[in-house]
Amino acid sequence: MDGTGPRLHGTDLTLGYGEREIATNLQIAIPDRSFTVIIGPNACGKSTTLRALARMLKPRTGAVYLDGGVITSLPSKEVARRLGLLPQSSIVPDGITVADLVSRGRYPHQRLMRQWSREDEAAVNAAMDATHVSDLADRPVDELSGGQRQRVWLAMVLAQETPILLLDEPTTFLDIAHQIEVLDLCADLHEQGRTLVAVLHDLNQACRYATHLIVMRDGRIIAEGDPAQIVTADLVAEVFDLRCEIIEDPQSRTPLIVPESRRRSPAPAASG
Repeated sequence: MDGTGPRLHGTDLTLGYGEREIATNLQIAIPDRSFTVIIGPNACGKSTTLRALARMLKPRTGAVYLDGGVITSLPSKEVARRLGLLPQSSIVPDGITVADLVSRGRYPHQRLMRQWSREDEAAVNAAMDATHVSDLADRPVDELSGGQRQRVWLAMVLAQETPILLLDEPTTFLDIAHQIEVLDLCADLHEQGRTLVAVLHDLNQACRYATHLIVMRDGRIIAEGDPAQIVTADLVAEVFDLRCEIIEDPQSRTPLIVPESRRRSPAPAASG
């Protein structure tokens, strides 16, 4: 048991798959009631770390703690009542409708002698309304577009009504308008008191939405904190190998990364 630290944290984590080691001696703490975003280049360990926090990957060494207990020692339903996960990819059961899939988010709240309740119905309807999939309720999920499916999976996670949400690349398959819609929804959930942890690829979106940013490279945390305090041109160059200028986003007043333009030859002087 580890009663110190926030509700969700990991200590001395070694993570990997087969013979491949992704992270060693990783220390990670998710501030309570934060909107934490994990960012970094491809294959830096972002999703692997999130999988460990969600109990989908057992650490080789160290432990992840949820509410003071080692997460791998807790009953599955107990974890699912406290922590919801939107994975990077999910398998859709053949022929299942949107409403039926979202309803599966209520499974952690079911008991042997407890029937479907008004509370369950209300939670499912609220989740579908929040993700704008109510009009798709009777449609088979396997007939939907990638973006629609992503919103349906998010609705299922919301139906769990957990205080902590883990989201692995929640904007995958979405166009820019729906990306902002989903991230605005996440911001609303955070403002309602939930703790969110999301893996994102877009550093500007991460800076705009995160209250706590974790920047990773090569399985290590390079920097973490308020985006306005930690995101600098030097950090972006170190982590992403990208030269840039940092300006203030005119809409959100958060850091905005502007990559250096490709060098161009001077335009020829006009004749005459």
